[in-house]
Amino acid sequence: MQRILFNEVVTRDGFQNEPEFVSTDAKVALIDELSACGYAKIEVTSFTSAKAIPMLRDAEEVMGRIRRVPGVEYTVLVPNVRGAERALESRADEFNLVMSTSETHNLANLRMPREKSFAGLREVIAMAQGQVPVNVSLSACFGCPMEGDVPEDEVLRWADRFAELGVRGLTICDTTGMAHPAQVRRMARVLRERFGALQLTLHFHNTRGMGLANVLASVQEGIDRFDGSLGGLGGCPYAPGATGNICSEDAVHMLHAMGHETGIDLARLLAAARLLPHIVGHDVPGQIAKAGRITDLHPAPSYVAELRQQFTSLS
Repeated sequence: MQRILFNEVVTRDGFQNEPEFVSTDAKVALIDELSACGYAKIEVTSFTSAKAIPMLRDAEEVMGRIRRVPGVEYTVLVPNVRGAERALESRADEFNLVMSTSETHNLANLRMPREKSFAGLREVIAMAQGQVPVNVSLSACFGCPMEGDVPEDEVLRWADRFAELGVRGLTICDTTGMAHPAQVRRMARVLRERFGALQLTLHFHNTRGMGLANVLASVQEGIDRFDGSLGGLGGCPYAPGATGNICSEDAVHMLHAMGHETGIDLARLLAAARLLPHIVGHDVPGQIAKAGRITDLHPAPSYVAELRQQFTSLS
């Protein structure tokens, strides 16, 4: 079986929607713990304006204080050239750029048409050449809650345009949790055929309970890299009832149970996940941290031994 790589997004995608500020000390401590769990990448923060996302106003300090583990890439979201300059100064290992394949979603989320977003991101890509690799995350690729279906051809058109600019990777995002496994299988097949030379990542949300099913459908089509969020934190404000990203530890647990290798220390990851409610001050959607792994067995009730003995004597 192929090795599956995971990118952890909780301290950016997860925390940015939290109502209460998560302290810089807590962010640094969590990232340092996640760094020891075996992730391919950790999306540390976002170099957007503090006014736009006050939760991540400490981006420079967090990047400056984390302990960097060899083999882990520390990636950051970059919205524009000014953000890219800040990210370079903070020694980011990768720029993650974001725009939507849905015009309405892009206007709602980024406050500009897609062509204007593309023009701005093209400047960032040009600036980054020779300095830092660039990944582009395309949002709403499996549906828009305001437009409905986003045609596959439209997703591929935008992916082609960024691929032509020389980006290292593409992340295809189910930003609002509208994807289903049959749709995902078709998309994954086309993506591998068309962009096999790029680093391909799929990013799912669990808004309608199909997140892990979509991961499994992708793996069966040969996709080997996924975003996940510790505890299942995060979500899109334009997806009513959104419950957040797929839960990293739940997804890793499923894949390990099926015999896949991820390189992630699940026991250590679960220990980090169990601290998360204390960090954010509320319960989180993740299941395995609460229920335990399927290999975590429990002692039988005391009366079972008596019943076993009783029925054995009768046989």
